[in-house]
Amino acid sequence: MISRQWSGIAKPGRAAEYVKHLESETFVALAKLPGFVRATILSRDVRGMTEFQIVTEWESLDSIRAFAGADISVAVVPEGARALLSSYDDHVLHYEIERTFEPPKR
Repeated sequence: MISRQWSGIAKPGRAAEYVKHLESETFVALAKLPGFVRATILSRDVRGMTEFQIVTEWESLDSIRAFAGADISVAVVPEGARALLSSYDDHVLHYEIERTFEPPKR
């Protein structure tokens, strides 16, 4: 399993709109792709702006390649997302997921 990680900063007042865009467009499209597992939206306040870290999980590098193209390190940022962001990473990071931990259910 592979974790693909990318970050961007929303334009002032556009953070909620960006989350809506992710949930209604980006993640809906990703869910249709073979090998896509899940996505997580992380956010934090940075000097009055909202920074997002988007983490997607994929079954393999091949499934990411089918989505992102031959150079999987290049970020895929749809025009709709670009309009809501003041800055974003041009490249992504990939990590092999070695293990996950979930505590026992109580």
